[in-house]
Amino acid sequence: MNVAGLTAIVTGGASGLGEAAARELAGKGVKVAIFDLNEEAGSRVADDIGGTYCKVNVTDDASVEAGFAKARESLGQERILINCAGIGSATKTASRDRETGEIRTHPMEAFDSMIQVNLVATFRCLAKSAAGMMTLDFLDCGDRGAIVNTASVAAQDGQIGQAAYSASKAGIVGMTLPVARDLSSEGIRVNTILPGIFATPLLEAAPEKLKAALAESVPFPKRLGKPHEYADLALQLITNSYFNGESVRLDGAIRMAPR
Repeated sequence: MNVAGLTAIVTGGASGLGEAAARELAGKGVKVAIFDLNEEAGSRVADDIGGTYCKVNVTDDASVEAGFAKARESLGQERILINCAGIGSATKTASRDRETGEIRTHPMEAFDSMIQVNLVATFRCLAKSAAGMMTLDFLDCGDRGAIVNTASVAAQDGQIGQAAYSASKAGIVGMTLPVARDLSSEGIRVNTILPGIFATPLLEAAPEKLKAALAESVPFPKRLGKPHEYADLALQLITNSYFNGESVRLDGAIRMAPR
């Protein structure tokens, strides 16, 4: 797929992996719309790349619909979607308070929130985007469009306290092939990236000692992943028309320990 001149939507595009992907696409001549709740950061990135910012809550149908409408009115129907919006936290399934001995279970509202933001919202956005792509003609390469989702290595080797997070990301991996099969007759490809430990803004704020320990845990190269490396792979999954239905780890060969 030749991406120059096409339109893309990047959820969670105001920072981190999403921002890197938005900038990578814009650098290749793609018109990019950013879906994010952070107005200041989202507007800044959109202005930098000549794109469009849409304030979108990916867990809300009406908000997502409005975002797609604004993006399409401004830039045209997208042929590319990159889903990067997501959250993360760690809470044990059941735990004991060290001081009082009180036994607690994982709050169900927190578990549900993780599933809603990471898994359900990914499906919501890709389904709505695919429906829009289906109105377009086929490109010369045979594609109508391409979708890239973001899971995590935690989908396969989640750590202590990551039951909710791992479940949400494993769900993204689990639906990748069936969704790709659903959309195959329409010429819409679907792939997923499983990032390892990346130097996102959240992790960059961590103490240097912790970052050094995390980097040392990566077999090779012994460093944190760089957001542009995620963006490079996302672009490859979009431009290579034989990539379809795949879930690809990008992790320096790490396999996460229990903690």
